[in-house]
Amino acid sequence: MKRRHRPNVAAILRRADGLLLIGQRSDHRDCWQFPQGGVDKGESPAEALVREVEEEVGLPPGSYRVVEERGPYTYDFPAGVDRRGYHGQSQTYFLCDLQQPGEPQIDLGQTCGEFIAVRWVAPSAFPLDLVPGMKRDVYRRVLADFFPVSGARAV
Repeated sequence: MKRRHRPNVAAILRRADGLLLIGQRSDHRDCWQFPQGGVDKGESPAEALVREVEEEVGLPPGSYRVVEERGPYTYDFPAGVDRRGYHGQSQTYFLCDLQQPGEPQIDLGQTCGEFIAVRWVAPSAFPLDLVPGMKRDVYRRVLADFFPVSGARAV
């Protein structure tokens, strides 16, 4: 049986000072990650990126620009096949630079509720130990690919 991976996108939102946005998940409060989500049927990865960033952190498309795109990065679900028949996810990562200096106004009360908090971290101080375990190896590769001298903290 061929393994099926759900198409997914993730946004690496970077401020002018080089810090990256991560969010604390509402369903797993000890986990932090980049904004991400599935690609809907008939939707391109770029369209999914715009939708997911707006849904999860409330930033409209004009507030950032895509600088680089990489992927796919694939991981499996630890519990096996999900209810939709997927074994895991295949993610395209987008590095996005914010268009205005400083910290954007993120009102999580106006979003879909994926995150309960956000914070900004340097690539070199990225807290890999707070990333969900099934995604940790992908995050290591993503950080090494996008920020080769970052030296993100490994667990």
